Amino acid sequence: MRFTRRQFLTTALAGGATLALPAATFAQETESTMARVKRTGRLRLGAINGATPYFNKDLASGEWKGFCADFGRDLAKYMKVEVEWVETTWGNAVLDVQTNKIDAQFAMAPTPQRREVVDFTNPLYNNINTVVARKGLEFTRWEELNKPEIKIAVDVGSSHDQVVTRILPKATILRFETSAAATMALQSGRVDCQVLVVLLSTALLVKLPNLGHIVFPTPDEVAPTNVGVRKQADQTFTNTVNAWLEESRKAGRIREAIVSNMETLAKVPPSAFPPQLKF
Repeated sequence: MRFTRRQFLTTALAGGATLALPAATFAQETESTMARVKRTGRLRLGAINGATPYFNKDLASGEWKGFCADFGRDLAKYMKVEVEWVETTWGNAVLDVQTNKIDAQFAMAPTPQRREVVDFTNPLYNNINTVVARKGLEFTRWEELNKPEIKIAVDVGSSHDQVVTRILPKATILRFETSAAATMALQSGRVDCQVLVVLLSTALLVKLPNLGHIVFPTPDEVAPTNVGVRKQADQTFTNTVNAWLEESRKAGRIREAIVSNMETLAKVPPSAFPPQLKF
């Protein structure tokens, strides 16, 4: 049986395995990320089409929009270089960072499995896991979902998959190739609910108001969202991104980019965010 690149990665991440690529993949790099960026004057960043409000490509102009696109342009400005967008997917982004195809990937969850193969900066922001539940399914605590008769949809290998696997071992978990496929399962009645971080669940309910309702179960399941970078001895690039993060957060640019893009691209007003959500 032949496995695609994405199938290999998602299967490994979902199963908790440490990725092991051929030795040639890990050939000793003679140039650090920061040295390459300085030499070329270009910062290679992963971009994911259709991942509104994180990323979205304007088909007419070719411009990348979304708050991660704004973050990337702001980081490049801070480093006094140009952005080079490299199109990828959530499933392939870890491998693209690991194999030096891109310098960084914004909005990557630092799961234990991913930490085996890539490094992470300090958090961009702390997301919160929520549940999009079918009409009639009422609950207030995660534990109320932890039973076999509850069917939960997640996108395989994602942070959503990781959290339900950890805290809901008794539930029936259905894993789908994409988040959209998981949503279709909820629409069709195949599952009772879908676990999504709040920035995705709020946008989804604006788009599909009849899908169900959002629940913020207790206790809060916080989902740190970081920038994925290549493992290397020279930490100059990681330290530079962290310095940009600190400056941007203090200046309010992180929150401004998220809130404005959520409102403009996803039509989600600031009032939709719970007070415990910290940018």
